[in-house]
Order: sequence, then C-alpha cells, then structure tokens
Amino acid sequence: MKQSSKYKISGLVYVRRWLGLVCGTLAGVALAGCARLALVTVNVAADFSDYTRQTNLVYGTSAAAKLDLYLPVHRKHNPIVIFFYGSAWNGGDKASYKFVGAALADAGIIAVVPNYSLYPQAKFPTFMQDAAKAIAWTRSHAREWDGDPNQIYLVGHSAGAHIAVMLALDQEYLQQVGGTTNWLRGVVGLAGPYDFLPFTEEYLNDLFGPPENFSRSQPINYVRKDAPPLLLMHGLKDQRVSPRNTISLAAAMQAVGGRVNTRYFERAGHADLVAAFSIPQRNKLPVFKDIKSFIDSDGVLKVPSHN
Repeated sequence: MKQSSKYKISGLVYVRRWLGLVCGTLAGVALAGCARLALVTVNVAADFSDYTRQTNLVYGTSAAAKLDLYLPVHRKHNPIVIFFYGSAWNGGDKASYKFVGAALADAGIIAVVPNYSLYPQAKFPTFMQDAAKAIAWTRSHAREWDGDPNQIYLVGHSAGAHIAVMLALDQEYLQQVGGTTNWLRGVVGLAGPYDFLPFTEEYLNDLFGPPENFSRSQPINYVRKDAPPLLLMHGLKDQRVSPRNTISLAAAMQAVGGRVNTRYFERAGHADLVAAFSIPQRNKLPVFKDIKSFIDSDGVLKVPSHN
C-alpha cells in the first residue's frame, strides 16, 4: 500500500487500528490478512442495522460505474447521502463500505455508495465525471425510493473528500450532466486533500497531468461565495493528509464569504474519521453525529467549530 506524508491514504487503512483488537497477540498473523479480518468484522457489525441493500446498480457507461444503495426501513422524503470512499484515487471498492451505508440508513438517510474510475486505468478528470454522473443518476431515481431529490448531500473521506468538495466548488462537472451545484444541499469532507501542490508522489504527476492542468485538481482554486455549505473535518494527528488542507480551504472560503463549518479533532488520525461510522468506533468521535446534525439543520453544524 503506497503512502505519502502529505495527503495520501487508502480509505481502508483505518483497519490497522483494529489489529490489536481483532488479532490480539497472535503470532505469525500477516498484516494484510489481519486487516482483511478487521474489515470483515466492521462490516459484519453493520448487519445488525435494519435496512435494504441493492448492489451493483449501473449509473453510467464506464466499467466502474456501479453503485450500492442502502434504504432505511421507514421512508418518506428521506434525505440522501452519496458517499465517496478514499484510496488515493487508485484503489478501493464500494463493497468495503457497507458499514457506512448501514450507519446512514439506520439513521433514516438513504445512502448511495458508488465506485468510480481509478488510476492507472483512468486519469483526472475521469473520476470526477463518474462522480457527477452518480449524482445525476441518484437525483433522477430518488423518488422511486421515497427519497427527496432536493436533499442530496455528499460525504467523502480522503480522496473521496477531494471528489465531493471539488464537485461542490468547480461547477464544470455537474454542468456536464445537465445539472448545477444547486443540486447539492451540503457537502462533508473528512480528512480531504484540497490544497496539495506540489505533489509528493511521482504517479500523481501522471494522474493529474500534464503540468499545465495541475491547478485544475486543487479544490482551493475554486472557492466561491455561492457554493453549497461545506462541513470540513480533520484530525490534528493526521500524518497522511495534512490538516493544513482543511485549514487553508476553510480560510479561503471564509475570505470570499462562503458557507463553511469546520471540526477539528485533537487526538484523531486520518483513518479515525471514516472508522467513526462503524458501530464499535462510533462513540469515540462525534463524526457521525455531526454529519447527522449538519443534515438535520440543513447545512449548518450546530456545535462548536473547533474541538
């Protein structure tokens, strides 16, 4: 698994924190195998929630354009969250985030978890275009599940936060699918890279290149007053995506009069923010509670902005 000191992280790396719990002191257990076991443990716990799951629904024409849908038991004009997982734009799979979809559905929120095109098979902005198509598809089908197409929120972790926030700020991608950023009621970024030039790993030069396009990859270059409300969360002990990304973007949004809430967790690392969706980890950080509050209050976080 590749890593970078500045921003890069697999959305699944949080399972390393589970190794002591799941593997205990068993000698000779390989890290990868133990990590898989920890991930299975988290997703098995999700089965205790009450929801309906539909898998591999096709939302676009690319090979990756499939999504999983999580429906609450009680539905009547429910809000919708589209969750974009992280993994440095070159890995990950929607099936690994069952615990996220289950948490949202259990809270009465319709959850959509799409796959999207990954490097090296695809480069920027292909995954952005996939993500925009997932939003358009969700909006067009929302009423079929008693969802409210006017209450679509994006939530993303790490590279997924980059995708979610970029969709809120750069109007190009939703315009390409006949939409507007007004489709988005609010956007939550968890430990996201928003201002990460210069790149710290060689493959990123290819992923986001050629060099004249590098600036297009940075959400901070698209701040605007009329963007959807943002809730940006970051752990101050994050050693993979520097908290500077969130601090810089929040300051830039505030400077133009944009709507932005921030939440910093003094003792949290990068993976902790997505792990907080899981049943065993949910009470350790108020990430899930804050997201629910943000949605319930229509894009306003009614808690202190710093922790």
